Amino acid sequence: MSENDYNEATYGDSIADIYDDWYPAPPVEMIDVLEDLARTGPALELGIGTGRVAIPLRSRGVDIHGIDASEAMVARLKAKPGGERIPVTIGNFAKLDAGGNFSLVFVVFNTFFTLASQDEQIACFEKVASNLQPGGLFAVEAFVPDLTRFTHNQVTEVRRISPGELMLEASLHDRLNQRTFSHHVVITNSGVKLFPIQIRYAWPTEMDLMARLAGMRLRERWSNWRREPVTADSASHISVYEMASNSSERIKSATR
Repeated sequence: MSENDYNEATYGDSIADIYDDWYPAPPVEMIDVLEDLARTGPALELGIGTGRVAIPLRSRGVDIHGIDASEAMVARLKAKPGGERIPVTIGNFAKLDAGGNFSLVFVVFNTFFTLASQDEQIACFEKVASNLQPGGLFAVEAFVPDLTRFTHNQVTEVRRISPGELMLEASLHDRLNQRTFSHHVVITNSGVKLFPIQIRYAWPTEMDLMARLAGMRLRERWSNWRREPVTADSASHISVYEMASNSSERIKSATR
Protein backbone atom coordinates (compact mmCIF):
# COMPACT_ATOMS: atom_id res chain seq x y z
CA MET A 1 0.00 0.00 0.00
CA SER A 2 1.40 3.41 -0.96
CA GLU A 3 0.89 6.56 1.10
CA ASN A 4 -1.63 7.75 -1.51
CA ASP A 5 -3.74 4.61 -0.99
CA TYR A 6 -4.11 5.35 2.72
CA ASN A 7 -7.02 7.54 3.81
CA GLU A 8 -8.82 8.51 7.00
CA ALA A 9 -10.92 5.31 7.04
CA THR A 10 -8.15 2.81 6.23
CA TYR A 11 -7.09 1.94 9.77
CA GLY A 12 -10.60 1.53 11.11
CA ASP A 13 -11.82 -0.44 8.12
CA SER A 14 -8.89 -2.87 8.35
CA ILE A 15 -9.12 -3.51 12.08
CA ALA A 16 -12.85 -3.24 12.83
CA ASP A 17 -13.49 -6.97 13.10
CA ILE A 18 -10.77 -7.54 15.70
CA TYR A 19 -10.50 -4.14 17.39
CA ASP A 20 -12.43 -5.12 20.51
CA ASP A 21 -10.39 -8.33 20.81
CA TRP A 22 -7.11 -6.43 20.70
CA TYR A 23 -8.06 -3.61 23.03
CA PRO A 24 -9.78 -4.25 26.37
CA ALA A 25 -12.58 -2.23 27.88
CA PRO A 26 -11.47 1.26 28.97
CA PRO A 27 -10.57 1.80 32.62
CA VAL A 28 -13.46 2.78 34.84
CA GLU A 29 -11.52 5.91 35.83
CA MET A 30 -11.78 7.13 32.22
CA ILE A 31 -15.54 6.74 32.20
CA ASP A 32 -15.79 8.44 35.61
CA VAL A 33 -13.78 11.47 34.48
CA LEU A 34 -15.55 11.85 31.13
CA GLU A 35 -18.94 11.60 32.85
CA ASP A 36 -17.84 14.33 35.26
CA LEU A 37 -16.53 16.58 32.46
CA ALA A 38 -19.68 16.09 30.36
CA ARG A 39 -21.95 17.33 33.16
CA THR A 40 -25.46 17.62 31.66
CA GLY A 41 -24.24 17.09 28.08
CA PRO A 42 -24.54 16.60 25.25
CA ALA A 43 -21.06 15.17 24.63
CA LEU A 44 -19.30 14.29 21.37
CA GLU A 45 -16.61 11.66 20.90
CA LEU A 46 -14.22 12.18 18.00
CA GLY A 47 -13.27 8.80 16.55
CA ILE A 48 -16.06 6.94 18.34
CA GLY A 49 -15.03 3.64 16.74
CA THR A 50 -16.77 0.55 18.10
CA GLY A 51 -18.24 2.48 21.03
CA ARG A 52 -16.18 1.00 23.84
CA VAL A 53 -16.17 4.42 25.56
CA ALA A 54 -19.45 5.84 24.28
CA ILE A 55 -21.66 2.91 25.27
CA PRO A 56 -20.58 2.90 28.95
CA LEU A 57 -21.09 6.68 29.05
CA ARG A 58 -24.56 6.33 27.58
CA SER A 59 -25.39 3.68 30.17
CA ARG A 60 -24.65 6.33 32.82
CA GLY A 61 -27.09 8.76 31.25
CA VAL A 62 -24.69 10.90 29.21
CA ASP A 63 -26.24 12.19 25.98
CA ILE A 64 -23.41 10.97 23.78
CA HIS A 65 -22.88 11.56 20.05
CA GLY A 66 -20.02 10.44 17.83
CA ILE A 67 -18.13 10.98 14.61
CA ASP A 68 -15.90 8.49 12.81
CA ALA A 69 -14.45 8.04 9.33
CA SER A 70 -14.82 4.25 9.28
CA GLU A 71 -18.23 2.82 8.45
CA ALA A 72 -16.93 -0.62 9.43
CA MET A 73 -16.10 0.54 12.95
CA VAL A 74 -19.46 2.27 13.34
CA ALA A 75 -21.25 -0.89 12.14
CA ARG A 76 -19.64 -2.74 15.05
CA LEU A 77 -20.90 -0.06 17.43
CA LYS A 78 -24.42 -0.22 16.04
CA ALA A 79 -24.49 -4.01 16.50
CA LYS A 80 -23.90 -3.73 20.25
CA PRO A 81 -26.73 -3.35 22.80
CA GLY A 82 -27.41 0.36 23.15
CA GLY A 83 -25.09 1.27 20.30
CA GLU A 84 -27.94 1.66 17.83
CA ARG A 85 -29.26 4.58 19.92
CA ILE A 86 -26.08 6.64 19.65
CA PRO A 87 -26.15 9.24 16.84
CA VAL A 88 -23.02 8.94 14.72
CA THR A 89 -21.80 11.10 11.83
CA ILE A 90 -19.53 9.45 9.25
CA GLY A 91 -16.65 11.68 8.25
CA ASN A 92 -13.35 13.32 9.08
CA PHE A 93 -13.62 14.68 12.61
CA ALA A 94 -11.41 17.66 11.76
CA LYS A 95 -14.47 18.93 9.87
CA LEU A 96 -16.77 18.11 12.80
CA ASP A 97 -20.07 18.12 10.91
CA ALA A 98 -21.92 16.47 13.80
CA GLY A 99 -24.23 19.42 14.52
CA GLY A 100 -25.23 20.87 17.85
CA ASN A 101 -23.45 22.57 20.71
CA PHE A 102 -21.68 20.28 23.16
CA SER A 103 -20.70 20.57 26.79
CA LEU A 104 -17.80 18.18 26.15
CA VAL A 105 -15.92 17.11 23.05
CA PHE A 106 -13.30 14.43 23.64
CA VAL A 107 -10.86 12.25 21.74
CA VAL A 108 -9.01 9.38 23.44
CA PHE A 109 -6.53 6.56 22.74
CA ASN A 110 -4.21 8.84 20.68
CA THR A 111 -6.91 9.13 17.99
CA PHE A 112 -6.24 12.86 17.58
CA PHE A 113 -2.93 11.90 15.95
CA THR A 114 -4.72 10.11 13.09
CA LEU A 115 -5.25 13.58 11.61
CA ALA A 116 -2.51 13.57 9.00
CA SER A 117 -1.17 17.13 9.13
CA GLN A 118 -0.69 20.06 11.45
CA ASP A 119 -3.26 21.98 9.39
CA GLU A 120 -5.88 19.28 10.02
CA GLN A 121 -5.09 19.24 13.72
CA ILE A 122 -5.41 23.03 13.96
CA ALA A 123 -8.70 22.84 12.03
CA CYS A 124 -9.95 20.26 14.52
CA PHE A 125 -9.32 22.60 17.46
CA GLU A 126 -11.08 25.40 15.60
CA LYS A 127 -14.10 23.24 14.80
CA VAL A 128 -14.30 22.00 18.37
CA ALA A 129 -14.21 25.58 19.68
CA SER A 130 -17.07 26.59 17.38
CA ASN A 131 -19.19 23.63 18.57
CA LEU A 132 -18.78 24.06 22.33
CA GLN A 133 -21.41 25.50 24.62
CA PRO A 134 -20.34 28.39 26.86
CA GLY A 135 -18.18 26.75 29.48
CA GLY A 136 -17.73 23.66 27.32
CA LEU A 137 -14.56 21.56 27.41
CA PHE A 138 -12.30 19.72 24.97
CA ALA A 139 -10.46 16.70 26.41
CA VAL A 140 -7.60 14.98 24.56
CA GLU A 141 -5.78 11.80 25.60
CA ALA A 142 -2.48 11.32 23.76
CA PHE A 143 0.99 9.91 24.17
CA VAL A 144 4.00 12.11 24.80
CA PRO A 145 6.33 11.49 21.82
CA ASP A 146 9.36 9.35 22.60
CA LEU A 147 11.87 9.73 19.80
CA THR A 148 14.30 7.34 21.50
CA ARG A 149 12.13 4.49 20.17
CA PHE A 150 13.63 4.98 16.73
CA THR A 151 17.03 3.96 15.42
CA HIS A 152 17.87 5.50 12.05
CA ASN A 153 14.22 6.66 11.90
CA GLN A 154 12.75 3.17 12.14
CA VAL A 155 11.68 0.59 14.69
CA THR A 156 10.63 -3.06 14.72
CA GLU A 157 9.15 -4.42 17.95
CA VAL A 158 7.39 -7.53 19.17
CA ARG A 159 4.00 -6.40 20.44
CA ARG A 160 2.45 -9.71 21.38
CA ILE A 161 3.46 -13.35 21.27
CA SER A 162 1.51 -16.52 22.01
CA PRO A 163 1.72 -20.16 20.88
CA GLY A 164 -0.49 -19.42 17.88
CA GLU A 165 0.25 -15.79 17.08
CA LEU A 166 3.04 -13.25 16.72
CA MET A 167 2.33 -9.52 16.42
CA LEU A 168 5.05 -7.11 15.31
CA GLU A 169 5.15 -3.36 14.84
CA ALA A 170 7.23 -2.04 11.95
CA SER A 171 7.45 1.74 11.66
CA LEU A 172 9.27 4.41 9.69
CA HIS A 173 9.66 7.85 11.26
CA ASP A 174 9.49 11.13 9.33
CA ARG A 175 10.87 13.44 12.00
CA LEU A 176 10.63 16.56 9.84
CA ASN A 177 6.84 16.25 9.56
CA GLN A 178 6.36 14.39 12.87
CA ARG A 179 4.76 11.42 11.13
CA THR A 180 5.07 7.67 11.45
CA PHE A 181 4.12 5.08 8.85
CA SER A 182 3.45 1.73 10.48
CA HIS A 183 2.15 -1.78 10.05
CA HIS A 184 0.98 -4.09 12.76
CA VAL A 185 2.03 -7.45 11.34
CA VAL A 186 0.13 -10.49 12.62
CA ILE A 187 1.65 -13.87 11.85
CA THR A 188 -0.33 -17.06 12.54
CA ASN A 189 -0.39 -20.60 11.21
CA SER A 190 -2.97 -19.36 8.70
CA GLY A 191 -0.70 -16.71 7.21
CA VAL A 192 0.27 -13.07 7.57
CA LYS A 193 -2.01 -10.04 7.91
CA LEU A 194 -1.03 -6.37 7.74
CA PHE A 195 -2.86 -3.60 9.61
CA PRO A 196 -1.60 -0.19 8.46
CA ILE A 197 -1.70 2.98 10.53
CA GLN A 198 -0.29 6.42 9.83
CA ILE A 199 -0.19 9.19 12.41
CA ARG A 200 1.07 12.72 12.84
CA TYR A 201 2.14 13.20 16.48
CA ALA A 202 2.22 16.52 18.29
CA TRP A 203 3.91 17.67 21.46
CA PRO A 204 1.76 18.82 24.41
CA THR A 205 3.05 22.38 24.06
CA GLU A 206 2.22 22.33 20.34
CA MET A 207 -1.33 21.25 21.16
CA ASP A 208 -1.55 24.10 23.68
CA LEU A 209 -0.66 26.52 20.88
CA MET A 210 -3.32 24.97 18.62
CA ALA A 211 -5.80 25.59 21.42
CA ARG A 212 -4.73 29.24 21.74
CA LEU A 213 -5.16 29.76 18.02
CA ALA A 214 -8.71 28.45 18.40
CA GLY A 215 -9.47 30.77 21.32
CA MET A 216 -9.06 28.09 24.00
CA ARG A 217 -6.69 27.65 26.89
CA LEU A 218 -5.40 24.73 28.92
CA ARG A 219 -7.47 24.20 32.06
CA GLU A 220 -5.99 20.96 33.42
CA ARG A 221 -3.47 18.32 32.45
CA TRP A 222 -2.97 14.89 34.04
CA SER A 223 -0.75 11.91 33.35
CA ASN A 224 -3.63 9.41 33.64
CA TRP A 225 -7.35 9.10 34.34
CA ARG A 226 -6.68 9.07 38.09
CA ARG A 227 -5.84 12.77 37.61
CA GLU A 228 -2.27 12.33 38.74
CA PRO A 229 0.14 15.13 37.78
CA VAL A 230 2.21 15.16 34.61
CA THR A 231 5.97 14.91 35.05
CA ALA A 232 8.94 14.99 32.70
CA ASP A 233 8.80 11.19 32.65
CA SER A 234 5.10 10.86 31.80
CA ALA A 235 4.43 8.70 28.76
CA SER A 236 0.98 10.16 28.13
CA HIS A 237 -1.20 13.11 29.02
CA ILE A 238 -4.87 14.00 29.30
CA SER A 239 -5.30 17.67 28.47
CA VAL A 240 -8.54 19.55 29.12
CA TYR A 241 -9.09 22.81 27.26
CA GLU A 242 -11.73 25.49 27.78
CA MET A 243 -12.73 28.61 25.91
CA ALA A 244 -11.04 31.81 26.98
CA SER A 245 -13.52 33.82 29.03
CA ASN A 246 -13.90 36.78 26.66
CA SER A 247 -12.89 37.94 23.20
CA SER A 248 -9.97 40.10 24.33
CA GLU A 249 -8.56 37.23 26.34
CA ARG A 250 -8.89 34.94 23.30
CA ILE A 251 -6.89 37.40 21.17
CA LYS A 252 -4.28 37.73 23.90
CA SER A 253 -4.13 33.95 24.30
CA ALA A 254 -3.63 33.39 20.58
CA THR A 255 -0.91 36.04 20.19
CA ARG A 256 0.93 35.54 23.47
